[in-house]
Amino acid sequence: MRKVKEGNRLANAATAEADARPASADAGSAEPVSLDDVDLAILDLLVRDARASQRRIAREVGMSPPAVAERIGRLERTGVIRGYRAELDRARLGFSMVVYVSVIAVNTLKHPDEVLRALWALPEVEDVAIVAGPMDLMLRLRVRDHEHLRHCLFDKIWKLPGVNRTETFVSLSATDTKLIDIELVRMLRSAPSQARPALGR
Repeated sequence: MRKVKEGNRLANAATAEADARPASADAGSAEPVSLDDVDLAILDLLVRDARASQRRIAREVGMSPPAVAERIGRLERTGVIRGYRAELDRARLGFSMVVYVSVIAVNTLKHPDEVLRALWALPEVEDVAIVAGPMDLMLRLRVRDHEHLRHCLFDKIWKLPGVNRTETFVSLSATDTKLIDIELVRMLRSAPSQARPALGR
């Protein structure tokens, strides 16, 4: 019962913290937007090359550049396209170690949103997920080495109010991030139109 109550409180806190999360955080509660074949073709091109010009996209999808611009604008307004950014190789910046940390929060925590806010504020934290199961939160960290990890755990995470216990899992191999956006868009393109999200445009 404690776990259920605490999970609900953390979930409510996550909603309150949505604006403070990085743009890359998963908006799992967002409603699907109706997309047609042209929208998906545009997304396919932009996911593969966000710097593709509207003229090039128009040529690929068989539309005029102004029509493509209007389509892209609608995809941005509806939140399907959340932004355009450079993708950095974190290992080349010196942060080659990936670490996962499970966190159990204090069950008497009055303001669980403060834990989420504090964790998001740590520069080493790539992601924070509220999870079901024996732990409350799962963190993904990027650190330089074991000494950096020790500093992050001992001097930062363990000193945060509301953190009761943690368990650390060090990734043994570094792999490229899966380009899941491309695969999801192509999965939608191959699905029958009636199987796609069908909300008002």
